[in-house]
Amino acid sequence: MRRRDVLVAGLAAVLASAVFAMPAFSVLDGWSLDTLFLLRFAAFGARHAAQSSPTVVVALDEETWRSDDFRELPEALWPPKIGTVLTQLIAGGAEVVGVDVIYTTAIVGVDPEAQRQYRIALAAAARAGKIVLSKVQNQVLPIAPSREQSIAVGNERNIRAVNLPGDPDDIIRRVPVSFVADNVGGGTRLDPSLAVELAARAAGAPLHLEEGRPLRLGDYFVPGSESDEMLLNFDAGNDIPTYSLVDLYRCALKGDDGYFRDHFAGKVVLIGVVRDVEDRKMTAKRFITMSGGEYFASTERCATTPRTDLVRADLRRAEIPGVYIHATAVNNLLRREVLHVVPAAWLWAPSLALALAAAAGAMLLGPIAAGLALVLAMAAWASAATAALQQGWSLPLFQPILAALLALILLTAYRFAIADRDKRFLRRSFALYLAPAIVDRMIAAERPPDLGGEQRNLTVFFSDIADFTTLSETLSPRELVALMNAYLSAMTDIVEAHGGFVDKYIGDAILAVFGAPHDDPEHAIHAVETALECVRRLAALNADGQSFLGRRLAMRIGINTGEALVGNIGSRRRFNYTVMGDAVNLASRLQDLNKRYGTTILVSETTAAAVGGARTFRRVDRVAVKGRHAEVEVFTPSDDAASAAIPQPVT
Repeated sequence: MRRRDVLVAGLAAVLASAVFAMPAFSVLDGWSLDTLFLLRFAAFGARHAAQSSPTVVVALDEETWRSDDFRELPEALWPPKIGTVLTQLIAGGAEVVGVDVIYTTAIVGVDPEAQRQYRIALAAAARAGKIVLSKVQNQVLPIAPSREQSIAVGNERNIRAVNLPGDPDDIIRRVPVSFVADNVGGGTRLDPSLAVELAARAAGAPLHLEEGRPLRLGDYFVPGSESDEMLLNFDAGNDIPTYSLVDLYRCALKGDDGYFRDHFAGKVVLIGVVRDVEDRKMTAKRFITMSGGEYFASTERCATTPRTDLVRADLRRAEIPGVYIHATAVNNLLRREVLHVVPAAWLWAPSLALALAAAAGAMLLGPIAAGLALVLAMAAWASAATAALQQGWSLPLFQPILAALLALILLTAYRFAIADRDKRFLRRSFALYLAPAIVDRMIAAERPPDLGGEQRNLTVFFSDIADFTTLSETLSPRELVALMNAYLSAMTDIVEAHGGFVDKYIGDAILAVFGAPHDDPEHAIHAVETALECVRRLAALNADGQSFLGRRLAMRIGINTGEALVGNIGSRRRFNYTVMGDAVNLASRLQDLNKRYGTTILVSETTAAAVGGARTFRRVDRVAVKGRHAEVEVFTPSDDAASAAIPQPVT
């Protein structure tokens, strides 16, 4: 490539990568992550079995709503029953229980004893440090649990925010790690979010929370948390065990303490809504869909039989209940699997690298080859980004791919409009007059041919049609042209297939050169092989009966190897790449001598010597050739069917 082309390719790559690094395309970050979760699931499957999850969910599900124990009760009267389950969860060894349901009102005067027992259960769990209620940070005042519940758990000490703000496209991919809360006596403080609080209590590790600095949970610095959020590392499928509230309520009533110990000891428990229409969020897991029944597939029942008539197995949802977002955040923290995010300053690097590769392909390859190379590069990058996600790193997927595609389009257009314009002109101008190799050479040199030549050792091939003059007199001009086109096309294809080029056609004669313009150490061998192939091809065409208008042609071939002048020879306005010298003349004389000896192919002693042991020859004679003082030994290939016997010389 010329320096100008290299500069243009580099600028196009930089421009393409810069375009997709603009804020307007930041939405691609989220789409990349969502797609990578799907690719990772397809490539590696689920990363964790549900049974290994540090967090479990107690679901206020459709079955609970429709059960005899709950369906007649207003939801505000559910807390006492939840308290019954809460007590058993704590007794069964749960590390901490988070309640992702906010009951803002307490109904006074209805079953006061049950309400009192619920507050007692909350207070006991709070004293053990094993309960966290939820609130939602509103614009001015938070939406918080009722005054009675807040007092029971010690107020803000055990109440944390559960806000889940989405990205600009309303997809939830991150959760906050902290919220600013008002102190009763004035001022503000920094509280951890619900997920962070639950993880810290379950880990028993000190929590270091400071604005503008990474969250530290024990000795674990949470990636990306200096911006007060963490990027969720969603697993695939049903990775968090889920239990129906009504089953646990009946299990508690029958006093099955063993069930609670077996399933909840050492676990973080989240109580939340798992229904088709309530509290469902679109997350980065949206391309890995699930049906409602799959959430409960990994858990066994204690006191009830699952109802299969409440969910459709064929209905798969892209949204997930919000409680699983908090559960995923807790699991990420406890497993130390929060996703690492590439620093913003380096996000452009993959795009630039892939765009540079596409630019190089566009300038060095043809459009189809460059397109195929780009597809392979895109697949390689997608594989690399998927593997990186498996290792906990979120890399941009679409920006590098789109930058590479844009670079390819820009440079393909540049090549067509500017860079290749001169090459197309040269090829159109000279393709019919010069050997293809010569055209390729001058295009590579990016300059038109000029006058000049060089002395080279090469092999000259000269052939003509026997008795052509007599044949031409029996044909009309149209027929003669058709016959000659068929003959010359067939012979030319053979010459070029063996590495030679046709210098010129002289009536029915063909002058071809081997060993120029490209170097060919075996030019003599290739010339002889061409001659033999031409004889066989002509015999096949004669046998066809239709190729030459019913005529049968015979050819004579002379081959000579030696020094000759080869190059662009002619006037300054009109020239041709051709060969000149005694070596050419001798090949012509040998072609004519075939008439004297009744042979089809004659080669000079220099050609026979250059071929060496690659092919056997039979000596024909030692002759004096017009224009040369020294006699020349001539040979014919031993498998030349037309020279099976050497006739007596014609005198």
